Amino acid sequence: MIDRDGYRPNVGIILINWKNEVFWGKRVNQHSWQFPQGGIKSGETPEQAMYRELREEVGLEPAHVQILGRTRGWLRYEVPPQWIRREWRGNYRGQKQIWYLLRLVGRDSDVSLRASDHPEFDAWRWSGYWIPLESVIEFKREVYRLALSELERFLPRNGGRHRTPFRAGHRRRSTGHAG
Repeated sequence: MIDRDGYRPNVGIILINWKNEVFWGKRVNQHSWQFPQGGIKSGETPEQAMYRELREEVGLEPAHVQILGRTRGWLRYEVPPQWIRREWRGNYRGQKQIWYLLRLVGRDSDVSLRASDHPEFDAWRWSGYWIPLESVIEFKREVYRLALSELERFLPRNGGRHRTPFRAGHRRRSTGHAG
C-alpha cells in the first residue's frame, strides 16, 4: 500500500522503561540498531498496526505497555534507490510514519525477539533517551530525531516510578539481550 506521493504508511515505536531509557533492537545479522517499526496493512488503523508490530517484533502484548503519546502527523523519510525493492521501483520514495511513545509496564522478561517466524532483531538493549543516532542507518536518522523530539514532551519527569511500583527494586538482567 503506497500513497500517491510514493510513501508507504508505517508506524514507529519508541518503547521506554521505568527509567525513561529507550528500547533498541539490533537488526538480524547486521550491526545496525533501530526502534521497532512496520507497515500499516490495508484496513488497519495506525494503533492496530503498532500493536501488531509490537507483538511481531518484540513479543509484547497491549497489556505489557501503556501509550504515552503519538506524533501529531506523518513523519517521512526517503529510501535511497539501492535499498528499494525491485517490485517497488518507479513509484516508491520512502515511508511516512506515525510514531508512538510507549511505556513498558510489564517486565524485561516479557520481551521475546522470537515471537514471530521471521524475527527482525537478534539482540536488544536499553539506552538513554538521547543516545547518539550513529548506529541507526543514515537515511532514517532525521526521522528518529524528529520523533524523539516531538514525543519527549510525554516523558514522565520522575522516570515514571509511580506508575509501576513493583519495578522499584528491579534489577536489569543481562540474559536474553545485549546490554
